[in-house]
Amino acid sequence: MAQVNHVGERRTTVDAIFDDLYDQIATLALRPGDKLSEADIATKFGVSRQPVRDAFSRLANLDLLLIRPQRATEVRRFSIREIEKSRFVRASVEAEVLRRAAANCDDIGASRLDIHIARQRRAIEDNDYEAFGVLDYDFHQALCEIAKVDFAFEVISSEKAKVDRLCMLGLSKESRMPELLADHEEMAKAVKSGDAQAAVDMGMLHLSRLDATIASITQSNADYFEPMTH
Repeated sequence: MAQVNHVGERRTTVDAIFDDLYDQIATLALRPGDKLSEADIATKFGVSRQPVRDAFSRLANLDLLLIRPQRATEVRRFSIREIEKSRFVRASVEAEVLRRAAANCDDIGASRLDIHIARQRRAIEDNDYEAFGVLDYDFHQALCEIAKVDFAFEVISSEKAKVDRLCMLGLSKESRMPELLADHEEMAKAVKSGDAQAAVDMGMLHLSRLDATIASITQSNADYFEPMTH
């Protein structure tokens, strides 16, 4: 399910095309380097090429598509530099969110976190990876709201979307979910107790879980990455 919120409540044709392609890219149904045809997608949705172009543009803004004049549009390969940039931005924002959440968390905020953790635990019990993915975003959004910086979630979700598909190439879904839940539990515990440093430390550990995945994928699927430039 696409996690990038649309402006307004009405879903347009562009939204439908965007969501469909986003999900295929995020789940690796479309893999890095795969080519996309405007004409084929327009035919699939029964629309002109313009909404397809608009959806392509939005996906390109998330670094998920590479659009080049007079050449086929393709699913963007991973860029080590862009991954590092994205993770740096997210870590910086998330650290401040956790500090503020720990400072501002009241009984209502603590109860919200407990509810989010319970929902994630239920998703694991049901082995519902898709639901857990949505709940993962919801948890980080709740932290932003508790921190009184709800706007920070726009940055976090955008940067998270850029690297989510890497997670699909890493540990099995069954292995990842309990680990991520445990991280969330520790983050929530620190925030509820007002321990800002413990919350930040846990948050940074949480973000570092992807390090081993990146190292492994660069070895096993080198063709999924853009050539290194100096």
